[in-house]
Amino acid sequence: MEYRRAWDEQVSLAQAVRDGSQPNTLLLLEHPHVYTRGRLSKPEHLLLTHVELAERGVSVVDTDRGGQITYHGPGQLVGYPIIDLRNWGGPLKYVRTLEQVIIQTLADLGVEAGLVPGLTGVWVGESKVAAIGVKISGGVAYHGFSLNVNPDLSYYDHIVPCGITDREVTSLEELLACQVEMELVTNGLAYRFGQQMGFRMKEVAMKEIAWRHLALDAVGKAPGMIAAGDKLDGEA
Repeated sequence: MEYRRAWDEQVSLAQAVRDGSQPNTLLLLEHPHVYTRGRLSKPEHLLLTHVELAERGVSVVDTDRGGQITYHGPGQLVGYPIIDLRNWGGPLKYVRTLEQVIIQTLADLGVEAGLVPGLTGVWVGESKVAAIGVKISGGVAYHGFSLNVNPDLSYYDHIVPCGITDREVTSLEELLACQVEMELVTNGLAYRFGQQMGFRMKEVAMKEIAWRHLALDAVGKAPGMIAAGDKLDGEA
């Protein structure tokens, strides 16, 4: 899904979640090649000219999320949780929970990942495998995280990812020395998301949903699906 369209959908869903007409929602998808710049991005961290970007077919989008510049593209699983945090917990708890969702997902695949003090995201050794950048408006979070499954990592050579100059970027394909099935990763992440967030999950395909009239709790199993969650009984 094209990045700007996904962003527009998030904004619409965030308003619906905020006013109670839409449950907490998780979007799981892939983007065409795009560099996105967060609110703290520096111009010099994009290393290509406009002409070079056009030659490579890569767009650049300035966003309202936190963080700095990053890359999205085919082979990378992107998760956009649209979550009402007003009764769930604060921003720090939320980001820490997203990190644990990814760490547990990777553990299920045999990859030991963790955190680096002072840096966001999820790391394997000295290399970053997942990035996190969120926006919270009116108590509702959107934007989210990206997990490198089988992307072309050479696209990271043309930016300073997240403004970090002394760390590498990696992928599941690189770590496991084999192509990793995207559906397998998506299924595992959806399960861990529901577990860590305390949501009951059910999948619904985007094409079967009128976006602004969704009234289900759901989780997607493949890129391009929509997912939402309600609190499990007894969860605070």
